[in-house]
Amino acid sequence: MIEDLKIGVVVPAYNEELLIGRVVSTMPQFVDLIVIVDDASSDSTIEVAKQADEMNRIQFVTHPTNLGLGQSLIDGYRTAETAGCDVVAVMAGDAQMSPDDLMTVLGPIVEDKADYVKGNRLLRPEVVDRMPRYRLIGNAFLTFMSKFAHGYWHSMDPQCGYTAISSYALKRIPLERMVRGYGYNADILNMLNIGNLRVAEVQVEPVYGEETSYIRLWRYIPSVFALLIRLFARRVLRKYVVLDFHPLALMYGFSFLLSLIVPILLVRLFVLYFSIGVVPTTTLLLLSFSSMFAFMSLFFAMWLDMEDNRRLWVESRPLRTYNS
Repeated sequence: MIEDLKIGVVVPAYNEELLIGRVVSTMPQFVDLIVIVDDASSDSTIEVAKQADEMNRIQFVTHPTNLGLGQSLIDGYRTAETAGCDVVAVMAGDAQMSPDDLMTVLGPIVEDKADYVKGNRLLRPEVVDRMPRYRLIGNAFLTFMSKFAHGYWHSMDPQCGYTAISSYALKRIPLERMVRGYGYNADILNMLNIGNLRVAEVQVEPVYGEETSYIRLWRYIPSVFALLIRLFARRVLRKYVVLDFHPLALMYGFSFLLSLIVPILLVRLFVLYFSIGVVPTTTLLLLSFSSMFAFMSLFFAMWLDMEDNRRLWVESRPLRTYNS
């Protein structure tokens, strides 16, 4: 325990016999429960984990078929919640997350400063040079799009799965509706934002080595992009139209409508130009004003969005010592 809080760690695992033993054996002693969710592994993941569990802290959840990372987290969270855990962290089964950072991830929740904490590998200056370039580029793109989807505009490194959540937050969000596959990071942040829950970000160290990635970028990027668009629409409609009204919803809507008009005017401009050989003045003016107001509406809506959600963001600060 830390500060008399029961600590649980969810470890989603799929064919992790090579590294799951290291994850279990290096788990800090203050962790009371390790929930390993075996997502229909075909190797010896469970047997290796049992052999490494010297403190008898593991509770297994086994899927008869592969259900995806999102479902593994849902089952792991609910198992830890049922077991009475006050704070639940997530650590990968492939040893990509340093156990030395776990106390840092738990800290803001233990201090009751945040309801959810996520790791940020990019806060360490040396990490950018060590991280594989394709991951860095992918992170930059997904970071920008994810900000629209979840509303925590100061958040970075959206693909980092090193997180912790309080039991209070688990009860406040519709966890069972979370996406079952990849993209769960943005989905859970989206639900937290709609519920006006506090989020903090702390620096963590990535560990790259013998792990195997099951992500296929050619399928992953389009599917996650489509998900982020849906999450953005859900957040704006539910938070700023249904649950309460905020003018930023109108500004986003105005920008969207104008963005549909701009391509039509652009096509009309070229068609008339190549037909009569003269730039149509009226169409050009409409195109210019529509483009300008679309950008202005978008930027103003983003600014209002940032200001409204600033209260939900907890600034990172140095970790203090806890009783464990």
